[in-house]
Amino acid sequence: MNSQTINRASGAAIGFLIVSVIFAVLAFGLKFSVLPPAINADRAAERTKALAEIRAEEEKALSKAAMIDAKRGIVRLPIETAMKLAAQKWQNPVAGRADLNARLQKANAPVKAESFE
Repeated sequence: MNSQTINRASGAAIGFLIVSVIFAVLAFGLKFSVLPPAINADRAAERTKALAEIRAEEEKALSKAAMIDAKRGIVRLPIETAMKLAAQKWQNPVAGRADLNARLQKANAPVKAESFE
């Protein structure tokens, strides 16, 4: 082989290698310098806000008494209050069971529709 042919092939290989390294450096530099925003950044913020609102409503529901169904006499009590009432009612198991059955019958009784005559 001719020395000119070897020099040309070596020069082409070295040139290709240099161009490849420059391309790689530019590609990595561009990738790390330009960071696109997250695809659902707005949605994540909305979901975080909604979750905070749901948890606040749950905490309020667990800590405050409220009337659930006035016709049937169903109320929501804080957990501590409900536990104290249950402990008081069940000190006499026979009376506690009778009270529980009475409340169950009342809660499951059909509600009479109001007439609009």
